This record gives sequence, structure tokens and C-alpha cells, in this order.
Amino acid sequence: MKILLYKNSTGNIHYKGKLSKINNLVYGQHNFNKGRNSRGIITVRHRGGGHKRLYRQIDFRRNYNCISGRIVTIEHDPNRNSYICLIHYMDGEKRYILHPRGSIIGDNVVSGAEVTISIGNALPLTNMALGMAIHNIEIKLGKGGQLARSAGTLAKLLAKDNKSVTLRLPSGEVRFISNKCLATVGQVGNAGINKKMLVRAGSKRWLGKRPAVRGVVMNPVDHPHGGGEGKTPIGRKKPLTPWGYPALGRISRKKNKYSNSIIIRKRK
Repeated sequence: MKILLYKNSTGNIHYKGKLSKINNLVYGQHNFNKGRNSRGIITVRHRGGGHKRLYRQIDFRRNYNCISGRIVTIEHDPNRNSYICLIHYMDGEKRYILHPRGSIIGDNVVSGAEVTISIGNALPLTNMALGMAIHNIEIKLGKGGQLARSAGTLAKLLAKDNKSVTLRLPSGEVRFISNKCLATVGQVGNAGINKKMLVRAGSKRWLGKRPAVRGVVMNPVDHPHGGGEGKTPIGRKKPLTPWGYPALGRISRKKNKYSNSIIIRKRK
């Protein structure tokens, strides 16, 4: 099949065509909940609608070891804010990975314990240099990358120990992780996503986000900020949620003895 490529406004080369004809990594998904639980009650507000999406199966494990692969396309994924790359391995295997910033079509990537340290390669944390920028980091060995997967994010390797390494995550949290866990070298691509303008209200609706109404314009029965004559402040020191809980500064993390023991500094 002939692969059609085009260059977008940022200068990146992307694939243009029907993805299902290239590989079997793209399939449909049903998303019926739209913020509702099994009883049909809204548990997460302001969700619903949105455009149909096809799911791209991403290789977060990067466990295809010691076989070199070539970046064939750099594509937009509607299920995440980062770009993805289609990798063609030497033996014919095809997989999607997160696009590392700076990598282009034609670059080679490889996974393994003894691979060279270059952008897009995946290797254990113990084999990486201090101060290195990494992403797609495993928490448990073999489970796949769970940390630093969003567009433009990166974590830094601060220190090494016999069994663990110290990482600073994008949230500012500093924690221990096993040195056998895999991570990918470099920063996640599409770092300028926060500068994107949606232009009109319909753009939000395409993303599945419904309109939100401010609490100060509601009645007192509907929101703690509601009521008053004309345009009034919220009338209290700290803002509250519609259910009366503190909206800012409240600790929402569940207590976990093991998780708390490996966190050196909590996120900002």
C-alpha cells in the first residue's frame, strides 16, 4: 500500500489515509457511560456527546527486545493529546508507541537492557545516566509505562541505589521506583498542546465536554456559592464544590502505606 504523507502547520510529517488498511492495531470501541454509573446516574459532570473515535492500541510495555524498528508514520490519536508513531520492526511486527519529541520519520528505535541511550529507545532505569529526561515509565516491572505519558511531559532521574532509583515526576513528586523498570528516553512529543486554541464552543463538544455553569450564578439551593442580589462574590473564604466540600487544597489521595513509603516529596 502506498503511504501518503503531509506536513501540518507545525512542520511535522503525518500520515494521511485509512489506518485500518495499514495494520490491525486500530479498532472500534463503545463508550456508553458518558460520565454515568451502571444505574445511569451522573457521577462525573460535564461529559457526553463527542465525536466517534477509533482506538489505537499503544505498546506501553516496549517488550519487543533487541529488534530494531523504523518510524513509518507520526499520527494524531483522538484518545490522547500526544502524537503516536507507527513502528515497523525488522521481522515484520508493527506496533504503535508514543511519539518522542525530536524523532522524525525514518529514525530507528529499539528496546533492551544493553541498547544505546538515544531518543525513543527503551531500557531499564539502572542503565540510564543521572539527570536524563525520560517518559513512559513503569511502576511495576512488566506492567507497562504508567508515568509521564501526556504530551510534553518528562521525568528526571535524580539518583540511583542498589535496588531503586529516585525520580522527579512532572507533578513535582519525588519518589522511589525499582531500577529494573523500563522507561523511554526523551520527552513526549507535541509539547505545544497547551498553546492550542479551540476557537469556538463546538470544539469542546467534539471532545465530549459539555457546558459548565458557574456556581455564583446559581440559586442557594443548587450551589454553596449561589444566591445574592446582582453580581456578588462567593461570600466565604474558600471555594466549595456543589456538595459543600473544599474545592481547592483538599487532600484527595487515598492512604496507602506502601505507596506513601516510597514517596519522598509529594506533588505540588
